[in-house]
Amino acid sequence: MTRSRFADPDALLFGAILRRERLARGWTIVKLARRTGMNPQYLGVVEAGRNSPTLSTILELAEVLGVEAGDLIREVAAARKTPKAQS
Repeated sequence: MTRSRFADPDALLFGAILRRERLARGWTIVKLARRTGMNPQYLGVVEAGRNSPTLSTILELAEVLGVEAGDLIREVAAARKTPKAQS
């Protein structure tokens, strides 16, 4: 797993969405890891936005969470279109 020194904005947003969905179910990272068969440390890295998950990972997470993978991706895509405040 390659980690970038600088977090990708899309990865940060996806991680926040994943965390929101997990917490909405009252699950710990360990519980999500058990249900997906993934490593809890890896899921923590994804939630922190320090890794962009593969399509297979996104599909598995969506299935276990009971959400549409497309909805997760659309939310990230919509955020890209939102004008950012200028400093």
